[in-house]
Amino acid sequence: MKLTEHFQYGLNSPICLTWELTYACNLACVHCLSSSGRRDPRELSTAECKSVIDELQKMQVFYVNIGGGEPTVRSDFWELLDYAIGHDVGVKFSTNGIKLTEDRARQLAATDYVDVQISLDGATASVNDAVRGPGSYDTALRALSNLASAGFLEPKISVVMTRQNVDQLDEFKAIADKFGAQLRITRLRPSGRGADVWDSLHPTADQQRQLYDWLVARGDGVLTGDSFFHLSAYGSPLPGLNLCGAGRVVCLIDPVGDVYACPFAIHENFLAGNVRSPGGFAEVWRSSSLFEELRQPQTGGACQSCGHYDACQGGCMAAKFFTGLPLDGPDPECVRGFGEQALAARSDLTVIPKSDVDHSRGSSRRPVPVTLAAPPPRACDSSPLGRV
Repeated sequence: MKLTEHFQYGLNSPICLTWELTYACNLACVHCLSSSGRRDPRELSTAECKSVIDELQKMQVFYVNIGGGEPTVRSDFWELLDYAIGHDVGVKFSTNGIKLTEDRARQLAATDYVDVQISLDGATASVNDAVRGPGSYDTALRALSNLASAGFLEPKISVVMTRQNVDQLDEFKAIADKFGAQLRITRLRPSGRGADVWDSLHPTADQQRQLYDWLVARGDGVLTGDSFFHLSAYGSPLPGLNLCGAGRVVCLIDPVGDVYACPFAIHENFLAGNVRSPGGFAEVWRSSSLFEELRQPQTGGACQSCGHYDACQGGCMAAKFFTGLPLDGPDPECVRGFGEQALAARSDLTVIPKSDVDHSRGSSRRPVPVTLAAPPPRACDSSPLGRV
C-alpha cells in the first residue's frame, strides 16, 4: 500500500494539527478564515491548554501549528510555547509580527523545536495593507528583520495568494532571500471573512496557470502546505500529499476547544467534538463519527470519470462547501473549467453555507470592498495549515 493510501484511511495521530489559541487579533484581515477580532470568553484556560499539550505528547504528535487570531496577544502565549517544547511537542506559530520585538526574537533564536511564520499578503505595502490593514506590511518586515538580526534560522513568510499578488511571486521570493527566510504560499479559501471577498480576490483561471508554472519552474524549496493539489491537473503533480487530509491526517482545535476536520471548514457540518469532553482530544480524533466517515473510501462522484482525478482528487472540500457546490463535485477553481460551470449552474435556491462562528469586530460582518487605492481601516492574521 502506498503511503498516501495509508493517509486516506487516517492515522492514529494527526500529522499536522492546527490549534487556534484565540480569536483575539489586533488586525482584521478581509480574508481571515476564522473571522477573528474579539476574544471569546469561553476560550481554553492556561491549564486546559497544558492538558491538551499533555495529550499531544502522549499521542506522539511531532509538532503543532499555532494560530488565531493573533496567538501572541494571549498573555500566556510564551508560557504555553515553553510548556509545549518542554513536553516534546514542537511549535510552528503564525503571527502578524506585532509582538516580535528584538528581545522576543533573541528568545526564539535560543529555543529549539520552534518555527515562526510571518504573514505577508503583498510584496509591497500597497498590496499587503489593502488586505491586512494599514501598517501591517511594516510590522511584518520589522519582525523579519528582528528575527534575522537575532540569528533565527529560516523563518517562514506565509502568503495567501490573491488576484493582486500573483504577479509578485518573484518579489516575495526576493524578500524571503533577503531575510534568510523560506517562502510559503497558501490558497485563498472562501472561509470566514474570506467568503465575503472570494469572488473579487481569488486568482483568475489565467493566474492559476501562472501560479502552477511558477511553482514548477521556480518553486523548489517553496512550501505550499498542500494548498494547490487541485492545480496538478495541469500536468505533473506538485510536491506534497496531493489529497484532502481533513480528518485523516489534519484537523483544527479552535480557541474554545471545538475540533473541526479542517482549519478552513469552521462550520457545524465539520465539527467532530470538543477537547473538554470525556476522553479529550484523543477520543475525538480516534472515535468521532465524522472522522470515521471521512476516512472511508471516497467515490470521487462526478469527478471520478475525469482523467485528471488521480492528480487532483477533486480538490478542496472547504472551497466546494463554502461556494455551495457538492462535496463530490469539482473544485470551484478546477483547472478544467468544470468548477466554473458548476458555479454558473447554481440557482437562486442554492444554499451557500456560512460559518456561524464570527468574532469580527463590529455588530455585523459586511462585505468589504478590496481596492489598492483606499485600504480598509482594519486588518487580521490568518491561521494556515503548514507543512515542514
